[in-house]
Amino acid sequence: NISGIISDNRLGVFSKKIPSVFVTHQLNVLTGNTTWFTTQIHRIFINKHKQCWVPDVATSPNLTGKLGHPENCSLKVKYIGPLSRLNKKCMPKKHDLMVILSGPEPQRTMLEERLKEELKNYQGETLFVRGVIDGEQTSVTENNITYYNFMGREELEQAFNESELILCRSGYTTIMDLAKLGKKAFFIPTPGQYEQEYLAQKLKKSGLVPYASQDEFTIKDLKQVEEYKGLKNMDTEEVTWKDLFSLFEGE
Repeated sequence: NISGIISDNRLGVFSKKIPSVFVTHQLNVLTGNTTWFTTQIHRIFINKHKQCWVPDVATSPNLTGKLGHPENCSLKVKYIGPLSRLNKKCMPKKHDLMVILSGPEPQRTMLEERLKEELKNYQGETLFVRGVIDGEQTSVTENNITYYNFMGREELEQAFNESELILCRSGYTTIMDLAKLGKKAFFIPTPGQYEQEYLAQKLKKSGLVPYASQDEFTIKDLKQVEEYKGLKNMDTEEVTWKDLFSLFEGE
């Protein structure tokens, strides 16, 4: 029999009666001047669990940097490799550029408006997923750009695989998806989100993905991508799900 709790960054999900695991890439929680405080509070909750699973690799290079690899950390950490709902597939290129937006308002709308203006100077075939969840999916094509208000998982998987370059935010879930798919990308972190800004800076410094701030981005910046390696699959063979879930096996 297998019995246990896996908590994906949900602080209140815990039981002393059965094995509990906390899943997070934020062993350091970046909040500007309050980073030390928020990190300590987060670790108090993590320490209640039997293990902490970090969806990244333990070695360098890695995807999270100091977020998931703190110095002098006493937490019971196990690195389980990046996680993604998407799969890499061999498909012919259909889009030169895929734009996918996400995140809180008003920043999502502000970036959409800026990109629409900048894309007037871009000649390649472009798929633009606006990230607006409505009751019904809609699409419209204007010149070389096809706009969708949103896409489901299977549609996103196909669109990613059919696109040569991805322009998006630098959220960690997106980064793991891009790594799984082995994609080249350009990041525009959400203003004021310290984690996204840090991850964009880290991956640029590592020579993997360039980025620009929302206010300074121009379509010419996409040429920088040629100078960067792009993200690659960092799956590790050292960790298996059978080993991980043995934690929950009853006697």
